[in-house]
Order: sequence, then structure tokens, then C-alpha cells
Amino acid sequence: MKASHLLKTSPLTCLALSLALGACTTRVAAPVSDRVATDRTPAAQQARPGHYIVRQGDTLHKIAQQNGVTVGELTEWNTIADPDRLEVGREIRVTSPDGVVVRPITADAPVEVKPIEGSAQTPSPAPPAVKSTPIGGVQAYSDEAWAAARGEAPASEPSTAPQSAPTEIPAQTAPDTESRRVDGISWSWPNGGKLIGGFSQTSARKGLDIAGNPGEPVYAAATGKVVYAGTGLRGYGKLVIIKHDSNYLSAYAHNDQLLVREGQSVSKGQQIATLGNTDSDKPKLHFEIRRQGKPVDPSRYLPAR
Repeated sequence: MKASHLLKTSPLTCLALSLALGACTTRVAAPVSDRVATDRTPAAQQARPGHYIVRQGDTLHKIAQQNGVTVGELTEWNTIADPDRLEVGREIRVTSPDGVVVRPITADAPVEVKPIEGSAQTPSPAPPAVKSTPIGGVQAYSDEAWAAARGEAPASEPSTAPQSAPTEIPAQTAPDTESRRVDGISWSWPNGGKLIGGFSQTSARKGLDIAGNPGEPVYAAATGKVVYAGTGLRGYGKLVIIKHDSNYLSAYAHNDQLLVREGQSVSKGQQIATLGNTDSDKPKLHFEIRRQGKPVDPSRYLPAR
């Protein structure tokens, strides 16, 4: 009887057991969690005042042009061993450590003066017109600016105002020194100081750096005609450029006082300036020789020391 009862109820029992077991084994889907990406693009790195963060594709020449300095100054301020290899993300200094900034001087607007009502006054002459164009501007170095400085670019209408004469300092003549003749030009050293920087195409150092004391004489390295004497080219300070023939120019930078004027003929060994540190961190003479407008190594033209 019990066995028969069990046989009759076993299908229902099995069904109940199956449902119960099925409920126990029902899988609950795991919740889907949105993962927040941990790799985010870092915020743009901010450079300190007077500094620049190197970006992908930058070159030292490009950074120098953008900030109106020379490649040689960037390598010196940042102790860059290889100017052709810049590390992306590196912060480099783009202004002089001395913090000297040259800005153009803008003239103030004229002040209008009105007479007091009821008082008899002699009419005052009208104030002279004031030019709104800034004066004393300095151009960043570029091939075009260099060409303009040496008189090869189209010049604007010349001014009729008389130019002030250079400061009168008794000119000296270089002591008899050895000369070297190259391409028909006799060359000699412009100063007898110690050579502290050589010519380099890779680092864009366009000439020689010669150490000296402020006020020492700077001599013309060869006979020629002064085509530029001024301060209009950034990175060169008080600059003199002499044209020797249709191919060759020589440049003398960072002077303290200029003793020659544009258009003046000079002889080899004639004093043209006094050594200084204008637009430089130390007293020195930066000397360049250019052939057809391109810088060449001056040591290949000057006599051996």
C-alpha cells in the first residue's frame, strides 16, 4: 500500500523537487559596472614665467625664433649639450637670467590746453604733432632682419632728421699683428682676448666669442665700409657691420660704445668700438664673418694664434 502510494505520487513529487532545485540553481546576472578610464590625458603642463615647455616637433631654432633669442643663448642658459636632441616636456629658459627686457618706447599723447573763460591770454602755439609709431624697437634675429641691417633689403623713406655723431673717444690702432690673406682680403684678429666660444653649424653659433674687459678696443678685422652701426637686431646689442667687398662682411656685437657711423670707410686694425656686454650676460666680443650673407668659420680666415 505504501509502495503503491509512493508510486502514484512520485511524478508530482519529482516535479516539485525539480522546481525547487531549479529555483535554487537559478543564476543571477552579475551587475554591469561602468569602469572609469584611469588613463586620462594629463592636464597641459604650465611653464613658469620666462620658460617654455618643449612640445612634439619643436626645434631649438624654432623656439629661439619664437622668443626672439639666439640658439646660442638657449644652449648657454639651459646647458644643452646636443641642440639637435630636445626632450619633449622639458622646461627650458627662454629669457635672460638677468631678466633684462627691451621694450619699445611709445610717446605720450599731446595734452590739450584750454584757456580760462573771461581771461585775456595770448594764444599759445599749437603743440607739435606727435608720432604714434614706437621708437627704439628691436627686431628678433632672422635672415631678413640681418639683410635689412646690412642694407640689402628695401629701406623705408629716409628720415630728414640729422643723426647724432658717435661718442668721441680717441681712436686707437691695433698693434702690428700677423695677417692672413684669403680671397684677396687681409684679415687680422679684432681683439686680443681669450677665445671662449667657437663657430658651430650644428648649434647655430654663427661666429666666435672673445672674452675681454669693458672698454677694451675693438678693431676692424679688414679694410672696408661700415654698412650698419646700431642696436636694431636683438641678441647682438650694439652692433657694427663692415662690408669688405661684394662677397664678405664682418660683424662685431655686444659693444659698449660705437666709434664709427654708417657709410664711413675704415682700415684694417682701426678701432671701431669699445668692448662691452650689451644684450649679453658677460663682457665679450661676438665676431662673425659672412660670405654672400651666410656665416662661415672665422678661424679659417684669421691668422693662427
